Amino acid sequence: MKRIVLIRLDKIGDLISTLPSDQVPFLKSYDISWVISEGLSFIPKQAEPVRKFIELDKNQAKKSFKDLVAYLKKEKPDIAVSFQAPWWVSLALLWARVPLRVGVRSQWHSVLFLNKTLRQKRSEARQHEADYNSDLLAFACDFTKGVSDLSPYLTLKPQPSADILKKWNLQNKKFIVVHPGMAGSALNWPVQKYIDLISFLVKENTVVLTGTASDDPWLKPIKKEYAQNAKVLCLQGQLSSEDLLSLLSAAQVVVAPSTGVAHLSAAVSTPVITLFSPIQVQHPKRWAPRGENVKTLLPAVKCPAIFECLGPGCGYYFCMDRISVDQVLQEIKTVQKVGAL
Repeated sequence: MKRIVLIRLDKIGDLISTLPSDQVPFLKSYDISWVISEGLSFIPKQAEPVRKFIELDKNQAKKSFKDLVAYLKKEKPDIAVSFQAPWWVSLALLWARVPLRVGVRSQWHSVLFLNKTLRQKRSEARQHEADYNSDLLAFACDFTKGVSDLSPYLTLKPQPSADILKKWNLQNKKFIVVHPGMAGSALNWPVQKYIDLISFLVKENTVVLTGTASDDPWLKPIKKEYAQNAKVLCLQGQLSSEDLLSLLSAAQVVVAPSTGVAHLSAAVSTPVITLFSPIQVQHPKRWAPRGENVKTLLPAVKCPAIFECLGPGCGYYFCMDRISVDQVLQEIKTVQKVGAL
């Protein structure tokens, strides 16, 4: 059996858009292992099927380089595919003498250290990230029949959430998660819009806020607004990754911007409403969560920006304001009606 190592050292949403690519039919005869970012092990561990993997800290380049070379020499893969990784990963593939070293032809190291590269121009966002990944794998394995309809969704099966729900006095499918924060790699909905949304939701629902310390710019004003409201529960910084996944699986619906929580929600089959930027490289055509219960909202504008917002110089600025609270509420009501059937 041939061995293949797949590498994606990136964030939650990126990994979730990449991990299911190993389920394309032409990889059935391969022994597959993954190299992922440190701290994301809860994803392959709770995926269906469970994946074989190692974690690397890409911020500790020297140590991670040595660990990766050692791993490759142990696994002896026939093929290694780098979907996205720092330059030293490409060097490690050469150093470990992996016979076929595959990646996207872009930065200097892909040309210098890899021996099979594909130019994709992903920034043009002509298709979903998962489809770009499947295309790269097909190229690596000389599969030429076309893979446009072969990119599967990731399925996550978290541990039962009864203990988590009991701890926070929540009932299964009786609360709404609002995750307003993000890493800042895309435009977000204004904080006041989240506050206005929650003010409507708490009339009939319990709202759970999630996030980490990095989400303070969004969560601080929201927490201040609802500090005395018993129907708003803030769990910022109080959940492990596994706990978060269980919580999301028990939610009635999740509202989030373009961030990992939206992808996790889709992967556990919880209805998710995502708020997206129309900028080309941030567009949901490439980055939307994939699943059966996903609704993406974005401003109805023809955005001229490619890589980043043009600011006040753009006639549509600030376009994220154009996503109304009523639009989000209507999508939530639709989910609730379906759930009541």
